[in-house]
Amino acid sequence: MTYNLIQSSQPPVKNRGFLNWLLSNLFSTPANSALTLLSLLFLYWVLPPFFQWAIIDANFIGSDKSACTRDGACWVFVIQKIDFFIYGFYPDEAHWRVNLSFVLFFVFGFLFRFLPVNFIYKILVFMLYPIITYFLISGGSFGLDVVDTDKWGGLTLTLIVASIGIVAAIPFGIVLAFGRKSKLPIIKNLSVIYIEFIRGVPLISILFMASVILPLFFPEGMNFDKLLRALIGITMFQVAYIAEVIRGGMQAIPTGQYEAADSLGLSYWQKMLLIILPQALKVAIPNLIGASIALFKDTTLVLIIGLFDLLAMVHLTGTDNNWLGFDTEGYVFVTFVFWAFCFSLSKYGKFLEVKYNTDYR
Repeated sequence: MTYNLIQSSQPPVKNRGFLNWLLSNLFSTPANSALTLLSLLFLYWVLPPFFQWAIIDANFIGSDKSACTRDGACWVFVIQKIDFFIYGFYPDEAHWRVNLSFVLFFVFGFLFRFLPVNFIYKILVFMLYPIITYFLISGGSFGLDVVDTDKWGGLTLTLIVASIGIVAAIPFGIVLAFGRKSKLPIIKNLSVIYIEFIRGVPLISILFMASVILPLFFPEGMNFDKLLRALIGITMFQVAYIAEVIRGGMQAIPTGQYEAADSLGLSYWQKMLLIILPQALKVAIPNLIGASIALFKDTTLVLIIGLFDLLAMVHLTGTDNNWLGFDTEGYVFVTFVFWAFCFSLSKYGKFLEVKYNTDYR
């Protein structure tokens, strides 16, 4: 018996091409057509004036505000203050230490992604990065001068607070999620109380508590610096949200997975760590990325306890008598920086979703 294989062919011309894409996606219904036209009208109203202000009529060259003679944006302000925006009050002669930590981030990220060894060794390699970065930026070892945390600021401080808050919250969030699903009443109730209390108050309150109230619980003579107290408060806040994200992922796992693990005779921790948790993390990737992006934007609140992150440095430099009235350009610069980092996190989350195939259809 023979079979005749039918060769695949291209779809008809009328069903492919750019025109068909427009008709299918933007003008498929009267409502979609109206929304498309309104969106184009809005872009036409916003983009040309912004482009005129930001590019065509902008000022790029100069050393002070006298160089800003045109009607457009004065990017001279951003260029002259860029060191403050990135490093804060970090000493000029030590900027290379911060720059080296940025370079090492990409180096360790490359090693973690492409190093041909098992996952455990990759984790050990990646764990070296925060240790090396700490000694680089804070100093006090290997002949490096000590730089107090009150001199850290700008984009450097934003990235430190956000990265530590995100990374430290995940393992504690997993433990808290296990606690909320525990069958032991005391553990479960304590976990529920912590999560609901933290989620019921804004981050600004947690930061005030960490900065003012937390030192009251320290032994006499012990004093943590302001940055460490802020990191503790932000991590405590983020843990509650990560715990709920992880718990949601665990609840999405079919009951058959729990029963299959029990039928194999696995202990509770073997079942949760080897069977349930890996699947729950895959399901929770979009929400984990969303929580991380939210925390990255919330780092701007550290200003209220006296830490000068990127946004705070723009506000501070905008009060300089030599640059009064030019802080708008600084805020536009900060907007694009935050967008770039948040968009990168979003794309990385999409990459993880595809890599680990979280589609359960």
